[in-house]
Amino acid sequence: MNVADLPGFFFLDTNVFVYSFDNTAPAKQKIARQTIKDALESQRGIISTQVVQEFLNVAQRKFAIPLTNTDARLYLSTVLSPLCQHTPSIHFYDFALLLQSEVGLSLYDTLIVAAALEAGCKTLCSEDMQNGQIIRGMTVINPFTPSGAA
Repeated sequence: MNVADLPGFFFLDTNVFVYSFDNTAPAKQKIARQTIKDALESQRGIISTQVVQEFLNVAQRKFAIPLTNTDARLYLSTVLSPLCQHTPSIHFYDFALLLQSEVGLSLYDTLIVAAALEAGCKTLCSEDMQNGQIIRGMTVINPFTPSGAA
């Protein structure tokens, strides 16, 4: 799957960034790296501040070889910052709570979905939700499945 071929904007969940550093899962790492590259090159990939926060926390605390502060700042400026197009507001949290009651996801997953919807994304790339699920017109795809789509 090439996310650059997807119509419209697409949202990348935190797990895509985490897998891009995971040497223990080389197939997923390759897909994640290509997905991030496509997101940057097409200028249609989007993330939220939540993804930035979650990734930096995992990268500095849970990686086998944690990112140094210097490396984290470099990744922030070269990869995360160009993709970060959603910053939450109080209205956003109200929308997420409403959406949570509709879709039945955890709060953090619902915040990802809500950010993707607010950013106008047609697709959400995530391993954490049901592949092929459609939420308010946006399709969830798991980029790590063999077909990359439902």
